[in-house]
Amino acid sequence: MAKEKEEILLVDGYNIIGAWPTLRSLKEKGLEESRNELIQQMTEYQAYTGQRVMIVFDAYGVKGLERKIRSGRVDVLFTREKETADERIEKLAVELQSIRTQVYVATSDFTEQWSVFGQGALRKSARELLREVETIQGGIRKSVERTQRSRPQSKIQLSNEVAEIFEKWRRGDR
Repeated sequence: MAKEKEEILLVDGYNIIGAWPTLRSLKEKGLEESRNELIQQMTEYQAYTGQRVMIVFDAYGVKGLERKIRSGRVDVLFTREKETADERIEKLAVELQSIRTQVYVATSDFTEQWSVFGQGALRKSARELLREVETIQGGIRKSVERTQRSRPQSKIQLSNEVAEIFEKWRRGDR
């Protein structure tokens, strides 16, 4: 039995933040808030689709070494000094693309789209990814509502705070 191809989504973090209206408005309050919201939305996307997700943020003008953190099941990369997110995404697309792996790159940067397309990766515009995320969020809401209507009342009453902790555990956030 043939194994299905693994799918990996590489996300150009700041490009997506600049393209999605809600993230763009959060950016005005603070860049960290918009980054955290994108990471949260991509964590839900990953949990729903099963795709491996990697978000790449520019650290081009920031001194220091490349950093990689894990949020839930999403890898978050900050490029090293003098390396753009585009350059890192192109390297990752080449490294990760194989006969068993299909790489998608989410960006609205036209030049970047063509560059990774030439390396075998498929492109996904910021608008396409936003539509997918919105569809997934709607599906999650409906599923939660159905589950809440059909499940018997718990014998143990949980506070909202405890319920949120359990939900984070279920998603893989710790």
